[in-house]
Amino acid sequence: MARSVDDIKQLREETSCGVIECKKALEEAKGNFQKAKEILRKRGLEMAAKKADRVAKEGRMEAYIHNGNKIGVVVEVNCETDFVARNEDFCKFTRELAMHIAAMNPPDVQGLLSQPFVKDPDKNVQDLLNALVAKIGENIQIGRFVRFKVGE
Repeated sequence: MARSVDDIKQLREETSCGVIECKKALEEAKGNFQKAKEILRKRGLEMAAKKADRVAKEGRMEAYIHNGNKIGVVVEVNCETDFVARNEDFCKFTRELAMHIAAMNPPDVQGLLSQPFVKDPDKNVQDLLNALVAKIGENIQIGRFVRFKVGE
């Protein structure tokens, strides 16, 4: 039983899903950790698709200035409620997204979503967004962004 609890804890840390969801995914995968991660990822995609039609008119702007003060980013990320816009996980996502934009210089929102995430190249930005939607339970969309670089 101790190994199962450790697996649930590790799965929760790696996916940011709830304890109950992690336990169910491990049971469905018959203890196979990688298969459980895939099950949770698919559930996140399904949840994101169900919420995609909901209006996301709240949110926050995140500003990031890279070390050396040569690159700056402002990104708008939208959600359904102002409550979620103040959520710690939502705010962390917007900060990391702004940092990613500074580092990777995506051409547009669609190009941004398909890029491997700068802090974890095994996941792309769309994967992180889907995981956040699954965790928070609201439609979340990247509205727009601008990246400035001194001399450009």
